[in-house]
Amino acid sequence: MNYFKKIIRFALPYKKYAILNIIFNVFYALFSALSFIALIPMLDVLFEQDKIKKIIIEPVYTGIGDIKDYYKDFLSFKVHEFAQDDASKALMLVIALVIVLFLLKNIFRYLAMYAITFLRNGVLKDIRNELYKKTMELPISFFSEKRKGDILARAGSDVSEIQNSFLSVLELIFREPLTILFTITMMLLISPKLTLFVFIFIPISGFIISSIGKTLKKKSDLVQKEQGIFLSTFEETLGGLKIIKGFTAEKLFGKKFNESTQRFFNYSNTLLNRQNLASPTSEFLGITVISILLWYGGKMVLIDGTLDSSSFIAYMGLAYNILTPAKAISKASYSVKKGNAAAERVLEILETESNIQDAPNAITKTEFTSEINIKNISFKYQDNWVLEDFSLNVPKGHTVALVGQSGSGKSTIANLITRFYDVNKGSINIDSTDIKDITQNSLRKLLGLVTQDSILFNDSVKGNLLVAKEDATDEEIIDALKIANAWEFVETLPNGIETNIGDSGNKLSGGQKQRLSIARAVLKNPPIMILDEATSALDTESERLVQSALENMMKNRTSIVIAHRLSTIQKADNIVVLSKGKIVEQGKHQELLEMKGVYYNLVKMQSLA
Repeated sequence: MNYFKKIIRFALPYKKYAILNIIFNVFYALFSALSFIALIPMLDVLFEQDKIKKIIIEPVYTGIGDIKDYYKDFLSFKVHEFAQDDASKALMLVIALVIVLFLLKNIFRYLAMYAITFLRNGVLKDIRNELYKKTMELPISFFSEKRKGDILARAGSDVSEIQNSFLSVLELIFREPLTILFTITMMLLISPKLTLFVFIFIPISGFIISSIGKTLKKKSDLVQKEQGIFLSTFEETLGGLKIIKGFTAEKLFGKKFNESTQRFFNYSNTLLNRQNLASPTSEFLGITVISILLWYGGKMVLIDGTLDSSSFIAYMGLAYNILTPAKAISKASYSVKKGNAAAERVLEILETESNIQDAPNAITKTEFTSEINIKNISFKYQDNWVLEDFSLNVPKGHTVALVGQSGSGKSTIANLITRFYDVNKGSINIDSTDIKDITQNSLRKLLGLVTQDSILFNDSVKGNLLVAKEDATDEEIIDALKIANAWEFVETLPNGIETNIGDSGNKLSGGQKQRLSIARAVLKNPPIMILDEATSALDTESERLVQSALENMMKNRTSIVIAHRLSTIQKADNIVVLSKGKIVEQGKHQELLEMKGVYYNLVKMQSLA
C-alpha cells in the first residue's frame, strides 16, 4: 500500500467527486440491504396469510431489542390496512416496495460510478501529464540508460494499470465494506446466532485469498518490464528498418522480438491464472458458508421453531448478498498488488531527481556581451575521462572550430556548454558568470543548436520552425528559410510551409532536413550558435548548400563549430585540434598547415579520401 499512498495525492484535486461517490455509495449499500429485508413481508403474504390478517392494531416500538419484530409487525399492519384482507392487493404492495428499493439501489450505484469516473480519468490525465513533464526535466544522461520502449510502456500500460487497479480500489474502499456492514447489521437483527458463521467466514477467506496473492506483485513487475523490452525492440525496428532490411537481419530481430513476447506470454499466463483464482475461491468459500447456514438455519425453522421461514429466506438472501462485495474485495487485493508493480515503475521516473538543477540564486541572463570562457574543465560519462583540464576562450563574434578524431571530446564540449551534462571539475563561464549560476531556460535561449542528425518532428515545415519561436509570423519563417537556403525547395512543396514533412522529416532529403534545422536555429536568432558536425552526413552538393546557409547564419554571431569535414571550417577565427580530450594544436587554418602537425595530417588524409 506504500505506492497507493503516493498515488493518492493525484486524487486530491478531484476530492469533491470522491465525496459524492462516498455519499452515493452509502445510499447504495443501505438500499441494497433494505431490498432484501423488504422480501420478508412479501414472503409473509405468500406463505403466512393468516399471520398477516392477525396484525390489525398498529404495533408500538418498545426498544432496539425488539426492532425486528416491530419492523415485521409494522409492515404487516400497513399491508393489512391497505389490502383489507385482499391477498392480491397485499402482494402488489409488497412487490411495489421491493421494486422501488431495488430501483433506488441501482440509481445510487450509477450515481456513485458516475462521480468516480471523473476522479479516475482525472488522475489518469494528471499522472500522464506529470510523467511527460518529468521526462522533459530529466537530464539526457537518464535516458541514455533507459530503453525508449520501457519509458513508453510506463506512460501507457503502467498508468492504465494504476487506473484499473488503484483507482478501482478507491471505489471499493467504501462501497463494498458499507454493503457488507449494512447487510450484516440486518442479519444481526434477524438472527445473531446465524450471523456468527459470517464473522468466522470473512477472516478465513481473507487469509486464504491473501496467501494465494503473495507473489502477484513480483509476477506483475515481470510482465510490465517485459512489455517495455518488446516495445523497445519494436521502436528500434521502426527506427532502423532500412538497416534491418539492407542487412537481411529480419530473422535476427524477429527472433529477439518473439523471445520477448514468449516471455511476456508466460509471465502473463501465470499472473492472470493466479489472479483468476481469487473469484472462484471466494465464491466457493461463500457457498460453503451458505450451506452451513442452510443446515443450521433450517434446524432453527423446522425443529427449534426459533426463526420463521420468511425471515430465514430473507436472511439467506442477505448472506448471499455479502458474496459479491466479498469477491470484489478479494479481487481488489489482487489489483492492489498488480497496481503496486505498475506504480513502482511510474514513480521511479516521477521521483527521480535530476542531477542538473538551477542553483537557488540562479540569474536569468538575457544577453551575451563579451566571451565564453571554458576554464580547466574535466568530464567523464562513466569511468574514463573524456576531457581533462581543458581550457578555451571564445570571444564574442568569433568562430571557433573544434576538430579531431572520433572520441576526442568535440561533441562533449557542445553538451557541456548547453548544460545537457555538468562538468566534473572546472567551470564554463559566459560573460564571467558560471553557467551553473544561470537558469537553464535563459542559458539555452542564448544558444542555437544544429546537430549532425537533423531532429525534426512529424509536423508541417512551419510547425517545426515554430519550436524555435512560438509566435513567429509566416514572413519571419520564410525569411529564416531563405537565409538557410531552404526556401527554394519549401516553396515547391504542395502546401508550402504548411506541408507535413513526415515522421522525423523522412519525406525530405538529408540536405533538405539539415537546411530546415538551420532555418529553425536562424529563426531563434540566438547570439551563440553551436554546430555539431552539421555537414558530415551530406553529399557534396547538399554540403555546398548547407555550408552556404551556415555561413549566412554565422554572420555577426559567436559560433562553436564541431567539424568532421575540415573544408567547412577554413574561415574560422580559431581552429582547436583535440586528441584524447586535450588540445594539441590551435590557430588559423594556414597557421596550422604550416606547422605540419596533427591538423596538417588530418587535412592531408581528407584530401586523399
